[in-house]
Amino acid sequence: MMKTRIAKRTALLFTAVLLLSFASAHKFYVSVTNVVYSEKEDALQITSRIFIDDLDKLLEERYGIKAKLATHNEAKVSDEYIEKYFRAKFVLELDGKPTPYTFLGKRYDNDVVICYLEVTQANFEGLKTLSVQNEILTDLFDEQQNVVHIKWKGHKKSFVLIKENNKGMLNL
Repeated sequence: MMKTRIAKRTALLFTAVLLLSFASAHKFYVSVTNVVYSEKEDALQITSRIFIDDLDKLLEERYGIKAKLATHNEAKVSDEYIEKYFRAKFVLELDGKPTPYTFLGKRYDNDVVICYLEVTQANFEGLKTLSVQNEILTDLFDEQQNVVHIKWKGHKKSFVLIKENNKGMLNL
């Protein structure tokens, strides 16, 4: 119980830091990912907020492309490489089995890119565990922290994932 309170407080602190840093140049390496089950859509809807400059740097270092995200000169292959990177570094598991997701696209909000993912046509009935492995940007920035919030039919859990501890699970 105490660990849960500490984890929640830590998650809230990092979320506050991330939100406050959107207005100016950031000095923190943080992403925020929300995983929400929509009963109406019978789907997991995922949004991941990542600083544009960090993702730009990652795409250049990892894939050798100058993406120039959020500019008029943005590389046409940016979405393709962002999706490729997500598939390598972001894994969802339902009851311990990796679950495919659709990369729906992205949009920009100030200095943040918001990526949209979705899981449909999965067997959500009787689901016992939902886990998220998030290694986004941890291969480039040792200080990277990935805050993950999961909401599932009244259950809520938040994690702060780092390079050494990159997976969180919600027991349903």
